[in-house]
Amino acid sequence: MEIKSVAVLGAGAVGSYVIWGLSGVKNIELGVVAEGERAKRLKEKGCTINHTVYHPHVWTPQEAYGVDLLVVSLKYGALPGALESIREAVGENTIVMSLMNGVDSEEMISTVIPKANIMYSLIKVASHKEEDGYCFDPETTIGIIFGELEAPYESERVRAIEELFADTGIHFRHTDYIREEMWSKFRLNVCNNLPQAILGAGVGCYRDSIHMKAISEGLRQELEAVAAAKGIDISKAAASSSHGSAVPPFARYSTLQDLDAGRHTEIDMFSGALIRMGKESGIPTPYNEYTYHMIKALEEKNDGLFDYEGKTEESTWSK
Repeated sequence: MEIKSVAVLGAGAVGSYVIWGLSGVKNIELGVVAEGERAKRLKEKGCTINHTVYHPHVWTPQEAYGVDLLVVSLKYGALPGALESIREAVGENTIVMSLMNGVDSEEMISTVIPKANIMYSLIKVASHKEEDGYCFDPETTIGIIFGELEAPYESERVRAIEELFADTGIHFRHTDYIREEMWSKFRLNVCNNLPQAILGAGVGCYRDSIHMKAISEGLRQELEAVAAAKGIDISKAAASSSHGSAVPPFARYSTLQDLDAGRHTEIDMFSGALIRMGKESGIPTPYNEYTYHMIKALEEKNDGLFDYEGKTEESTWSK
């Protein structure tokens, strides 16, 4: 098996890393899946990554049909609307890698394509948006982690992806514990991404505040209880996932970046999904329920729901 064509669905913070890495590979076709105004903009302006403009092909889902590898790198809220595009792009032998956050995007994608096409995967990249595009540090980026759910773990598909990424600048590794690694990253997002977003402060808050540590710990205990109920032993990923790229204390993770920019967050994929799984397993998740509703309220604040200045509506009485 050899991967000769790659399509990227979602050319944002995550998709930019893949486009950056594969743009220099001469013996593959690389394209971005897009339609309408977005396709027109990509054709005209390309993708600016680390202050360099790249011009991958721009394909409709139908034009991308049958690519050897489809990388899905969308925001969680965009996935339901993109499922038809995924279905139209995937051929019999297409490998699909979802580099989205969370632990249930593969489940959603498998409602429209065979589960056998999916290569479970995750990405760790600290991208941020600047005026001219997305930026990241290639050297400190941990990169893409992927693997088969069951043996043989060093499958033909795994070897083909390794050969594709070799000598591209993309950091990568395959693992025999991909589900545990995905849950390990899920834990990082829930416990470190979310409390910071509510506080509106840099990641140094976990070092400097016992109260932030307590909130993070409460979220962690709930997540690990749900994982254990699902038969997932996150400790299997501990050796390979315990290290990460260093970040300064003022760094702001993706959920806070979304709130800062007035965007809706991926809270449904984080605490929202964990609350649902907790109910299915009979495990209470009060820390996640509070966190979920707080971030939803912050989204409403960004939407202007609480802009009462100058309004002449009937008074609200406190009791």
